[in-house]
Amino acid sequence: MSPLLSGLNPEQLAAVTLPPVHALILAGAGSGKTRVLTTRIAWLLSTNEVTPQGLLAVTFTNKAAKEMTARLSAMLPVNTRGMWIGTFHGLCNRLLRAHYRDANLPQLFQILDSGDQLAAIKRLLKSLNVDDEKFPPRDLQHFINAQKEQGLRAAAVEAWDDYTRKRVELYAAYEAQCQKEGVLDFAELLLRSYELLARNEALRRHYQERFRYILVDEFQDTNVLQYKWLKLLTGPQATLFCVGDDDQSIYAFRGAEVGNMRDFEREYQVANVIRLEQNYRSHGNILDAANAIIKNNAKRLGKNLWTEAGAGEPIRVFEAASDGEEARWIVDEVKALVKDGHSRAEIALLYRSNAQSRILEHALFSAGIPYRVYGGLRFFERQEIKHALAYLRLIANSDDDTAFVRVVNFPTRGIGARTLENLQDAAKAAGSSQFAAIAQIAGKGGASLTAFAAMIAAMKDMAHLPLPELVDHVVDISGLREHYRNDKEGQDRLANLDELVNAASNFVAEEGRVGEGDEQTGELRGDLASFLAHAALEAGEHQAGEGDDALQLMTVHSAKGLEFNVVFISGLEEGLFPHENAILEADGVEEERRLMYVAVTRARQRLYLSLAQTRMLHGQTRYNLPSRFFAEIPAELLKWLTPRASPRGYAFEPAPSAYRAPSRCAPAERGGGLHVGQTVEHAKFGVGVIVNAEGGATDARVQVNFGAAGMKWLALAVAKLTPL
Repeated sequence: MSPLLSGLNPEQLAAVTLPPVHALILAGAGSGKTRVLTTRIAWLLSTNEVTPQGLLAVTFTNKAAKEMTARLSAMLPVNTRGMWIGTFHGLCNRLLRAHYRDANLPQLFQILDSGDQLAAIKRLLKSLNVDDEKFPPRDLQHFINAQKEQGLRAAAVEAWDDYTRKRVELYAAYEAQCQKEGVLDFAELLLRSYELLARNEALRRHYQERFRYILVDEFQDTNVLQYKWLKLLTGPQATLFCVGDDDQSIYAFRGAEVGNMRDFEREYQVANVIRLEQNYRSHGNILDAANAIIKNNAKRLGKNLWTEAGAGEPIRVFEAASDGEEARWIVDEVKALVKDGHSRAEIALLYRSNAQSRILEHALFSAGIPYRVYGGLRFFERQEIKHALAYLRLIANSDDDTAFVRVVNFPTRGIGARTLENLQDAAKAAGSSQFAAIAQIAGKGGASLTAFAAMIAAMKDMAHLPLPELVDHVVDISGLREHYRNDKEGQDRLANLDELVNAASNFVAEEGRVGEGDEQTGELRGDLASFLAHAALEAGEHQAGEGDDALQLMTVHSAKGLEFNVVFISGLEEGLFPHENAILEADGVEEERRLMYVAVTRARQRLYLSLAQTRMLHGQTRYNLPSRFFAEIPAELLKWLTPRASPRGYAFEPAPSAYRAPSRCAPAERGGGLHVGQTVEHAKFGVGVIVNAEGGATDARVQVNFGAAGMKWLALAVAKLTPL
């Protein structure tokens, strides 16, 4: 047997040595996908099935492409520099550089990254005198890219209302601006390349005859246009070798179309579907849990992961009374793991949403445990948080020029660069802060600055309020919440702003700063300055450097492709994971289940799952039901570290003793002895938790969180709620 093939399992061997036919390789997590793909290329070259110039391999990241070429160079004495191995965008760029005249492009066309594209759109809106409040630049950027990823030019986009028609006009104007300036955004690289091949038959035939073998990595992440591009390049004598895992398709929000895998199987009449199911990463209990979760998805091609590594340890589950307790438990467990010899760098803490990292970071900071936020910024370093803190800093000290410059025109309020230059000059001449020099600026710019100063003064008038209320009001009055609400990609930022309110609540509780400010004098509360100092300290310390032994924090999306000896998955509650937005969408729960499958399969040796019965949201306590994923995992795989009641439906009944949040009204006045925090059952909506109550003896009603069925207000005189 060829040395290239040694060590391959039967399925891997079958995939690597396939004859020249279309093939779909369903590669489960940890099944050696990259090895199979690289060895397939090496096998084709070593057996002279194809020359290096006759092969095209496409993947999604530069890192993956570099790893592929490095492995290939180690396997064969082949020069990979001339080979067409790269990302979709990289290969399209190469094609367009070679045929720039046919693509109607200047020879030295430039590529706009996401930030450059946004700046170009802002410039366009300004030149056309378009209100960027009505047509937010980032929203328009998202719209334009979404059309391009569907293969649609402005002329082909259907508009059913005036607003969409205007966006289509702006898309057309943006296209004209880019063409005039000789620049291409990322989405344009692919669309322009596709159009070039589609209309130029001679060029298309040339590449179809050249590339006899086309190999695709992470096929489940392709969008509509990427798949169409691949089909254009695949000539009558060429074969497509697509490797992917439909169970790990988690990027629908970026346009990924998991249905491409089924379409490929049908359109190319793929007879060779090979399943790589042997896992080389995780112990058996972890894989059994992942298999049990994902089998609940109806729209999947199907496979079952297994391992020769043995069952391993049971999956540990911790149910905390609160999110703070959950974070403290994780810290204690991490300390114990490190004491037992585990490296912090091999321990990952995963969460569904970025906003969840704040309370976890705080617990780690307080315990002195070094950590890194992988693929993102730490909580107090995030743009929207720094904006909100800048407003708070101006309340505490309006002479803070750094805070002033950051937010004086964010969100935009018509204060231009020339006005700010004049203000800086006036401040320098007077030897004062910029805020103090506002009165010296006349005209329209001066009026806008005066309005900003009045807004800060209004915020200062609220400084006597409890800190969480003050933070909440500032986020609203500043326009930050409205700004991000109008941003199609602003949901994470809104969640982070809500979490800042929670951070203020927790800070007050932990520091014991409960005294009120003086409403008559407007005297500032001492806890505002202390909270700002706390935020600065947490932003400035404990972020471990590259190569340091540090705990790894990340969202589940960021964790894809990574693996760790120990994995914690936190916040496993209905509405959080699976996320409440997904529960309301078609196929949303299936995507969340794939996300959970990815999270579980990151663990090699030990897996922890945790949840909290109560969690702070927007400064208020939220009562949660356990995630449905717990009911999908066989009970014998789970080792509960806290007592729990037996499962009922998809949710577990939480321990009643954990719910100690005070009701806003006396339980006796709310009928039948029901109280906030109590678990109840409804004939239609199922099991839920009472989270609020109002009304008197004759008109009492309660608000119940029924998990997947949502929040419901029920009149006690009519609704039949059974206490559990």
